[in-house]
Amino acid sequence: MDNDGLKGWLTLSAIPGLGPALIHRLVKRFGSPAGVFEGREKDFAEIKGIGRAMARRLSDRIVVKNIVEAVERQLEYCDRNNIHLLCYEDNDYPSLLREIYDPPAVLYVRGDMGCLNSPSVAIVGSRAATSYGKRTSFQIAENLSGRGVTVVSGLALGVDSEAHKGALQGGGATVGVLGCGIDVVYPRPNKKLFEKVANGGVVISEYGPGVQPEGFRFPARNRIISGLSLGVVVVEAALRSGSLITARMALEQGREVFAVPGRVDSVKSAGTHHLIREGAVLIHQAGEILDELGIVGMIEQSSKESKVPLTEMCSESEKQLLCSLETYPKSIDEIIGYSGLTPAEIHDILLRLELRGLVRHLPGQQYEKV
Repeated sequence: MDNDGLKGWLTLSAIPGLGPALIHRLVKRFGSPAGVFEGREKDFAEIKGIGRAMARRLSDRIVVKNIVEAVERQLEYCDRNNIHLLCYEDNDYPSLLREIYDPPAVLYVRGDMGCLNSPSVAIVGSRAATSYGKRTSFQIAENLSGRGVTVVSGLALGVDSEAHKGALQGGGATVGVLGCGIDVVYPRPNKKLFEKVANGGVVISEYGPGVQPEGFRFPARNRIISGLSLGVVVVEAALRSGSLITARMALEQGREVFAVPGRVDSVKSAGTHHLIREGAVLIHQAGEILDELGIVGMIEQSSKESKVPLTEMCSESEKQLLCSLETYPKSIDEIIGYSGLTPAEIHDILLRLELRGLVRHLPGQQYEKV
């Protein structure tokens, strides 16, 4: 889109108190962003959702002039820092996102914009995820990515981070949706991951440079995560969590919602179990998501998946020990009691299985099956 058109959308999105739904209502009424600024105060007052204060602000030429000057400085900053902008009328604007009730007027983008219009699935869940939640998120994302599906998440700690890492490991693309400015890394521990996602996929935000993370921005961010996606997978979530907000928004947008079951006594899985009771599709692996959505994989499964499973090459005692383990951690005493083997045999076998990547050693002398 031409620079004047982009500037118009940016100016509207920079007006305090004017959200996406009202922006689109104004543009529809006046025909274009430029047309909005030709309106008079009484014209604005007739539009649903526009109060007197907002009508005065929109018709105040000095206020608008100051915002336009700030927008011009922002455009220069974005150009210097390789930040791309997509406005609602742009041909490259994500087609799925354009369908939702309140699509962002402008998207700030770092990375490959082509990722935004490829078949995508979102993976969300707890920031304080368990080892089970992290591992499951990584595996599902890796398999989706390996089949040519773009993985969308929110670049938060826990499930989000593992989803992005799994997608990158799978060799495909991933989209990180921020709840802050496009140049603000949050949370700080994810700085390296932020850069990897920007280089191996794309990072986007509806917030301009320098905007700091605040609580109210994240529910708004969640509608973009679901809006970009054909379906949303919730891996781990408490009953009151942002992931359930994302699931609700996905349903409102007509997207499919998937839930991964967890332990019945885990508060981290209470939210996912609630979703399943409410009709979410229970899934265990990526293939079930693709079948449900009707997505045909664009990339063949990697050759490693056609190899003979490592478990088939285990001795009988190793298989016996593996049978005593689960994806949830068990203490060494529990393993000894279940397997019937001696402690020396147990430690020897566990070491061999760990070296093959079939068992993971956790703090506190606990082990889990990989």
